[in-house]
Parts: sequence; structure tokens; C-alpha cells
Amino acid sequence: MNRRLFGTDGIRGTANREPISAETVLRVALAAGAEFTRGGHRHRVVIGKDTRLSGYMLEPALTAGFVAMGMDVVLLGPLPTPAIAMLTRSLKADLGVMISASHNPFQDNGIKLFGPDGYKLSDAVEAAIEARLEAAAGWTVAAPAELGRAMRLDDARGRYIEFVKSSFPKGRSLAGLKIVVDCANGAAYRVAPTVLWELGAEVIPLAVDPDGLNINRDCGAVHPASMQSQVVAHGADLGLALDGDADRLIIADETGSLLGGDQLMALVARSWAQEGRLAGGGIITTVMSNLGLERYVTGLGLSLTRTPVGDRYVVEKMRESGCNIGGEQSGHIILRDFATTGDGLLAALQVLAVLKESDRPMSALGRQFEPVPQKLENVRFASGKPLESEQVKGAIAEAEQRLNGSGRLVVRASGTEPLIRIMAEGDDEKLVNQVVKEIVGAVKKAAA
Repeated sequence: MNRRLFGTDGIRGTANREPISAETVLRVALAAGAEFTRGGHRHRVVIGKDTRLSGYMLEPALTAGFVAMGMDVVLLGPLPTPAIAMLTRSLKADLGVMISASHNPFQDNGIKLFGPDGYKLSDAVEAAIEARLEAAAGWTVAAPAELGRAMRLDDARGRYIEFVKSSFPKGRSLAGLKIVVDCANGAAYRVAPTVLWELGAEVIPLAVDPDGLNINRDCGAVHPASMQSQVVAHGADLGLALDGDADRLIIADETGSLLGGDQLMALVARSWAQEGRLAGGGIITTVMSNLGLERYVTGLGLSLTRTPVGDRYVVEKMRESGCNIGGEQSGHIILRDFATTGDGLLAALQVLAVLKESDRPMSALGRQFEPVPQKLENVRFASGKPLESEQVKGAIAEAEQRLNGSGRLVVRASGTEPLIRIMAEGDDEKLVNQVVKEIVGAVKKAAA
């Protein structure tokens, strides 16, 4: 069944414009409530958000929809996306909702839905919710005496802090480490510095003053330059940069050099394999991960399996294969021993555990493999379907032929923004740059 509203990571768009309007979001809550109102028990949904101004519009709209369906609503306030997934399970809720547009600028917002097991909804369930939205009678609201109630959970932040800390090796601490942490003026602005400090680190917090408009603005995982410079300025051991909803992690070593998701997955996978903790015989990642990671992992005698872009698809493959490490080059890292979705703070603690155990600087640990030359460019378009253009199809086919045997090409439409993403990689950097340039030109012409 086709999905119109849902992309690769929930529903996303410009706030107060369709589909992220109060009216549509209320209707999504009604439809999702109808889909998850099963059995005779008292039904419950938890709702969290990041720090965007539009969260004040979307939170009450969702609450009204769920209460109208007879579901009790537990409001968690600003918390990372993985905290919502964890608390959905912990509170035995029927549904979890995160209000966030992740790494997007403040004017965007979105909603991510979690089932009672704490995992993001499957394509099939999202399609079923959309079918209810489109049906003339997709739901029946509750009788007046059966309306739900809404309450705030005052200790939600503390519950998540203790959960994350419990993932760090028992009897160990971060004492002696100086850590810069960039919270992107987002959902982790309180919990991330607290976790690191309570585990013993000296913490230098950045971007921890959200005003509703500054989330991800020149900060966080997408804009880590400030974090990098502060690591060097303070003589810190490393820096951590989270995105707006804190499910993504980028690290800078003590020299300020960046380490992305591929290098971090390689580091943790090697450590866990040596300790006998790695499950499933390998790791799961997406088509965007560097070919160098694949060569490194297979060189360790492990497997690397690729999925479409989206941490939800990584998690689905992890569950199928039994793997406990997976993620994306962008910094979504899923550690299934602890969590059901990407968790930037939790992933950071696993990297820090390896760092403390090794007694070596981050620069000596972080570069586990030499990346293959890779080029990624995004082309924004206003309307139409550029990838259906014969000219674009021809440019892609020619590029694939030229890269055959020495590299890879991935061209796809973004699931969260009106962008065409063109990525090529291979041993011949000049060829990689050339094929990307040619495809970008073809897409721009088709999108004009």
C-alpha cells in the first residue's frame, strides 16, 4: 500500500503548513489512536518533543486527538527521540510519539511514531494509518464518559538519564576526561551534559540555550565546526555533537578532526567482536556507508549488510539477522543490546568506554579504516520527479558503467526534504567527482 504522508522517518514538513498543520496532526492522532486501540485495557500514549517553537502547537493537537479516541496521554516534554522509544516500553504504552524534525532547521517539524515494543512503525502499519485518514469513517471517537486524560511525567528526564548511564560498564567512570558536548540547542540540552558529568567527566557544554528558533542553527551534528574549535581551544580529549533530537552522533578527536558514523561503528564493532559481544556475525548499515567500512569489516572476518537509507530499515534488518550493531554514516548508531532506535548519547558512551579501556588518545582510535574517496551532492527541486527524466536515467546508467568494478553509485530522492541526493565513491577520486558533477547537471536541468 502506498504512503503519502509518511517518509523514511515519520511525517515531516514546514510547521503550520500541510502536512504539519494542527488540523492534519490532530487527524493523524485520531487515525493512529484508532489503529492502536486494541483490547479492553486502558490505552496510553506517550508524547515527547524537541525544542522547536512549533512543538507548542503540535503537542496539544496530538493530545486532543488521542484523548478524543479514549487514550490517556503522558506528556514527557523535551527529550531525545530514543528516550521516547524507551519510555514507550517502560510505561507499557500502546504508542509513542516524538515531535521533531531531527536535524532540520527550526521552521520544520514532524512526528515519529513508535509501537508498544519501542520500535518505529513498519511501512505496513504507517500505510494502515494513512488508509484510515483517507477513509470516510476511519475512526469512531470515544463516548463522553470514556475520553482519555492527559498528565505530565515529572521524572521522565531522570528515568532516561539513569537508563543511559546503566549502559556504561559497571565500576568504570569518565574521570580524567574533558569532553565538549554540543547539544544543538535541541532535545538533549539538559540530559547529555548531566549524564557525562554524573559519570565523572569534566564537561564543556555548547548549544544548551534553546529559544525555540535556534535548534541546529550553526551547531550540532550537522554543523560541528564550533564543537571542533572548542575541543582545540579547551584542550579537550574529544567533542561530541548531537542533532536536534539526539539520535545522531558525530565525534571530534583531540585535534578537532571529525569522526562520522562509519568510523564509530567500526570502532565499537571491533571492540565488541574482540570481547565476544558482537551478535549476528557482522553489522548492518545503509547504501550510503563508505566502501572502506565494508572492506574493513570483511577484513575482520565479519559481514556487512546494506539496507535502504533510514535507521528504521537498519533496525528491521538487525532484528531479522540477530545483529546488535548497525547504523548510518550520518551518525545514527543503533546498539540493540540497549536500545530500539538510534541513540547519540548511548553510542557516545560505548565509544568512551573503548577510549577509557585503551588509554590512547581519540586520534589513535578513531580512524579505524581509510575511507574510499566519496562525493555527495544534494540538488533541491521545487516540483516534479527529476529521477523519471530520460536524461537523468541516461546519466545514471553511464556513470554506473564507468564505475563498474571500482566503485558504487547511489542516487535517490530524500524521504524528508525535496532533495535529490547523488553519492558516488570509488578508488579513482577524479572519476568519482566527474560522474557526480554530470548527474548533478542532468538533475538540475530536469528540475528546472
